[in-house]
Amino acid sequence: MLLEKRIKAFKKLSKYLVNLISDEDNSEFKSGNKIYDAIELSSLNNKWFSVENIKFALLSIGNSMKSENLQLWLKKYKDSLEGKDNGKKVGVIMAGNIPLVGFNDFFYVLMSGNKVLAKLSSDDKFLLPAIVDKLIEIEQEFKEYIFFVDNLKSGFDAVIATGSNNSSRYFEYYFKNVPYIIRKNRNSIAVLTGKETSKELVDLGKDIFMYYGLGCRNVSKIFLPENYFLERLVHSISEYKYVLDSNKYCNNYNYHKSIFMINQLPFFDSGFAIYKEDEALASPVSVIHYECYKSIDQIKSYLKTNSENIQCVVSNIKNIPEAIPFGQAQSPGLSDYADNIDVMEFLINI
Repeated sequence: MLLEKRIKAFKKLSKYLVNLISDEDNSEFKSGNKIYDAIELSSLNNKWFSVENIKFALLSIGNSMKSENLQLWLKKYKDSLEGKDNGKKVGVIMAGNIPLVGFNDFFYVLMSGNKVLAKLSSDDKFLLPAIVDKLIEIEQEFKEYIFFVDNLKSGFDAVIATGSNNSSRYFEYYFKNVPYIIRKNRNSIAVLTGKETSKELVDLGKDIFMYYGLGCRNVSKIFLPENYFLERLVHSISEYKYVLDSNKYCNNYNYHKSIFMINQLPFFDSGFAIYKEDEALASPVSVIHYECYKSIDQIKSYLKTNSENIQCVVSNIKNIPEAIPFGQAQSPGLSDYADNIDVMEFLINI
């Protein structure tokens, strides 16, 4: 399939998804719509997948593929992709921690001219097939490029797999004879200066609580300057208390609060989230770790030491070049590759 056909198809898909979610009052998009059906099925199948979170994921995907974003992203690769239609088969093992977390890998494989063998997570098995139906409706040639599989035992030329630290060891052994990208557990952090605006702190709440904190781009730990008034942060993000509407989140919150109380561990309770001073990067659902710092050099040293465990850094500090603005952690662009591995370069060169 020609590159221009692939570009045109994803531009149309982008427009469709944005219209679908942004114009919900339009009955044309709701009546018998496979993606809306998939949203409902997904929210019933996986109680972590609220309808609001699924729609947010779909809108983020649609916005990331808008014409101007797609063209800007393609500049780096266009010379390598022109006239190239590899036809290599790339297995993609998708996680199911947040809605459509595997979509970008799916997109990269197709945009590189390769064929995708997608193994869906049982926790997220309805959304991508519904999107694929629409993509094939837009461009029939994709029928020969997209396959859903129950397992990956043979018939692939490369693999992209996302899982836990434990599963990654299995993946690395099992797929050792082909080129692969294997992703492990990662978490994200925020670094505050104490001079953040109220809006920035509210936006930080989105980075923490979107998808109930289950994504690798969710902030699980916050670095605070010494003598920071924690109550200001807690008050600013109080609007996210709606997370308690989820029974699964609420159960986690009550469980961890009880454990901390029984063990007489100090913590600050906001009424829907627990703030605990802790050196650990990863935190349980409903718990936010924080740590105080003395200088930006201390933060830079921490980032260097823990680079393999950190997905992204949220901050407005200019001395942290890799930092992204508050509120943007869950809206990655096409160039915001997981684990900082350029997936397109990998796919072009297999």
